[in-house]
Amino acid sequence: MNEKIKTIELDFVNAFLVKAERGFVLIDTGMGHHWDRLEAALKALGCLPNRLKVVLITHGDLDHVGNCAKLQMKYKVPIAIHAGDALMVESGMAPKRTVRTLRARVFSWVARMRVKKMAVERFKPDLFLNDGQDLSATYGFKAKIVHIPGHTKGSIGILTEEGALFVGDTLLNRGKPDTATYIEDPVELKNSIAKLRTMNIKMVYPGHGKPFSMEQLPG
Repeated sequence: MNEKIKTIELDFVNAFLVKAERGFVLIDTGMGHHWDRLEAALKALGCLPNRLKVVLITHGDLDHVGNCAKLQMKYKVPIAIHAGDALMVESGMAPKRTVRTLRARVFSWVARMRVKKMAVERFKPDLFLNDGQDLSATYGFKAKIVHIPGHTKGSIGILTEEGALFVGDTLLNRGKPDTATYIEDPVELKNSIAKLRTMNIKMVYPGHGKPFSMEQLPG
């Protein structure tokens, strides 16, 4: 496992802290009720209060953006996301999606019941990410943005020079490597996965489940 990458497990969702040349980059933030655990982990890893350079959001779902507002307000950390998901985080409007598996349908119902009881902090992104964008000059993070719509319009991957792919929910590993189970656009998702298969990806870091090698993804 890459020593520069630290997985912060927040119940059923992952956040990833990556050591860059000029500080740290955080990928996703968990849900709002994970704040104390996330903040404690970032402090313990030497990231807060002033070494976190940017938060990169893989997509706009609540379980990935729940602590963005707190990081913005308390630590003045810029939040970056693809423009395709800006409306999701600014207004809370989630896209309509089909659900591919029974397990995902049950999980979706439970999640909706929990969300109804939560105060959700909306936020305005500081930066927008584009397909092919190189992060090395700005953050000292040798990685590029890969736009992979399908799960949501603005879903992205972050592919490092070493072949690590942070992929949000486009790929997952709940029991075994698989493709997204919540799908906004099936054609776009199919094209995005085909696009990923052409890239030099060695290890996949999904938003849900353990990392896995790209070879483990079913064909």
